[in-house]
Amino acid sequence: MATIRELAHLCGVSPATVSRVFNNPDVVNAKTREQVMSTAQRIGYLPNESARTLATKKSFMVGLVWDTDHRRPGWRHPFFQEILIGLKTALSGRGYHLLLLATSGEKTPDAYLHAVRRHNIDGVVLIDSDNWDSSLQRLADSRVPCVSLDRPVTGSRTTYVTSDNAGGARVAVRHLHRRGRRTIATITGPTRTGPGAERLRGYVGELGRLGLPHRPELIVEGDFYLSGGYAAMRRLLDLDERPDAVFVAGDAMAVGALRAIGEAGLKVPHDIALVGFDDLELAALMQPGLTTIAQDKPGFGTAAAAAVFAMINGGATPPPRTLPTTLVVRGSS
Repeated sequence: MATIRELAHLCGVSPATVSRVFNNPDVVNAKTREQVMSTAQRIGYLPNESARTLATKKSFMVGLVWDTDHRRPGWRHPFFQEILIGLKTALSGRGYHLLLLATSGEKTPDAYLHAVRRHNIDGVVLIDSDNWDSSLQRLADSRVPCVSLDRPVTGSRTTYVTSDNAGGARVAVRHLHRRGRRTIATITGPTRTGPGAERLRGYVGELGRLGLPHRPELIVEGDFYLSGGYAAMRRLLDLDERPDAVFVAGDAMAVGALRAIGEAGLKVPHDIALVGFDDLELAALMQPGLTTIAQDKPGFGTAAAAAVFAMINGGATPPPRTLPTTLVVRGSS
């Protein structure tokens, strides 16, 4: 196994500099840090984690809390997969590991906080959940650095990262209006979630700005999954006056909507235009390709990692960050 002295020699730096790269990377310039990390990976150098933890009083682990409903395959949703790639890449670049925190048996109000303390976790990333409860809020209220994704939370050392959900929805409705569509429906995400509520707010607000009527029957709640989009689209197709366009608040739901439209013998975009949200990989593979609002999915993970590192290293709690969204036009509109 390669030693710290061999790694230092190959990089042309001192062993002390190598140690700082792994133990206190912020004091080493980015070029040197990247050289040491890439060389370490190439020669198979691994720092002594026990010694590293004793020297720094850090575990070099960030916990991931995602209290998803067991009835939904949340971990397999492609949106979250892409976020996790960005998060893991950013953490690995600083020598950190990502640890999934899960509870076993009946969950107590202190379940997650106890897990964090048991593993000496340095910081936590919270993924928005329909199941927000006292155990998650108590973790946010602790002194543990916490970064939430897509859910504004309050706490002494807590911040969050989100997308411009309302702004993206406004752009989607505006795009459909410019394409000559006037009966614009929406399939929302769960409105108890931040993204679901904000995308609905953007949709309703843009209808008002354009002078289009706000018709409650054109708003059907979905669940961010294919089956929910399919069922919601079936309801819209059963209306006496069906829409000529639908803003679907998630690409996975848009796939289900496209299937329902096809089964009804209708064509996209001739009969009904579709705009999704997320720009998942499958959006470009659909026939026709799905027009969508792109989120910076790897940027979610990178921004979350940067925020949690700032707090772990004693900095001030970073302000909430909203990432921009972009309209990607394809054949569905």
